Amino acid sequence: MSTKAFQRIYTQITQITKATCTLKATGVGYDEMALVAGRKAQVVKIAGDEVTLQIFSGTEGIPTNAEVVFLGKPPVIKVGEDLAGRFFNAYGEPIDGGPEVEGEEREIGGPSVNPVKRMQPSKLIATGIAGIDLNNTIVTGQKIPFFADPDQPYNQIMATVALRAEADKIILGGMGLTHDDYLYYKNTFDNAGALDRIISFVNTTENPPVERLLIPDMALTAAEYFANDKNEKVLVLLTDMTLYADALCIVSNRMDQIPSKDSMPGSLYSDLAKIYEKAVQFPEGGSITIIAVTTLSGGDITHAIPDNTGYITEGQLFLRKDTDISKVIVDPFRSLSRLKQLVIGKQTREDHPQVMNTAVRLFADAANAKTKLENGFDLTDYDERAMAFALDYSRELLAIDVNIDITKMLDTAWALFAKHFSKAEVSIKRSLVDKYWHE
Repeated sequence: MSTKAFQRIYTQITQITKATCTLKATGVGYDEMALVAGRKAQVVKIAGDEVTLQIFSGTEGIPTNAEVVFLGKPPVIKVGEDLAGRFFNAYGEPIDGGPEVEGEEREIGGPSVNPVKRMQPSKLIATGIAGIDLNNTIVTGQKIPFFADPDQPYNQIMATVALRAEADKIILGGMGLTHDDYLYYKNTFDNAGALDRIISFVNTTENPPVERLLIPDMALTAAEYFANDKNEKVLVLLTDMTLYADALCIVSNRMDQIPSKDSMPGSLYSDLAKIYEKAVQFPEGGSITIIAVTTLSGGDITHAIPDNTGYITEGQLFLRKDTDISKVIVDPFRSLSRLKQLVIGKQTREDHPQVMNTAVRLFADAANAKTKLENGFDLTDYDERAMAFALDYSRELLAIDVNIDITKMLDTAWALFAKHFSKAEVSIKRSLVDKYWHE
């Protein structure tokens, strides 16, 4: 070992696997960054004086006498107003051709906020998507994932939410994006003139998959700066958490850890919770809200990734293709926001809870009518009207390309009720019907 300007340098690696190398070293910290033959690496295991490093770009071609330089600190990000409008890689380095960011260095991946400093979330975050705002309203400080099949346009939906959401800063953590997806986000934000409030950390399919593990921590450390230090309302968009979990697998498999359900590492729950628990509402007004995407393998919601996610998060938004209108909708039956009752009818119009429940009930009646039709039974007049309502409801409210505010959503729902049903059939409180029913 030699020391050069306080850096500890070693040249004796005892073991090399596909993603990791092990050597004897002292005075090294967990999560500390290092360079192995010039390649970026991070400490993932310390047992006595045996230190295991995960090498982000893989170990191919690294000899046992390669130079290992410990950098003395975990990954850091420079935080400041300069972050806004910029695109960075997993190490917080600019990838948009712009200058390095000036600012205070912060270690990434710190602990989540002390519960004493948390407030119950109570402020609405509007997205302009009725399947969310009307049926599954999101509040500041909430953590909620989209569950989607890999072929669904979830990146477009995330970009749409980023542009529409009422937040001071939007932080995108893109994991395993194709180059086209990356350019799509970049161009969409640029063309909308919204870059000044959007910060993006991106790992594309061309980058080593293990680098994805740094992206959520980079995004959330930046979020904590704006929410805690600047009292801003921050929305963090993470996509795709399934690819993040796949990267966890790569590392744990190469460290010979015994996998658990669906070949996932046994630490999956705590690895995901560490990210999602960063969602918080501060008493001073700053907040971090996390909306993530978890892609489903063959629509399997019992897979370890969505299964664990469901335990940690406060609901889920389920995307599906509605074959009747040939558009993607937020499924009202399989979606749930566990915190919506904190704001609906309080920060939104008084009729919101009843309109939401009635619309979903009538949509369910239409689904039953459709089943009757498929099984060869005759339909009643009410069945026919329920099915006609469901088509309009899907097209005018549930489709993810509809962009209107909550008041307009409620007015649209009332108009659909009046078009297809009588006042008695909707079963809404008389005082609300008298006030909002428009023939």
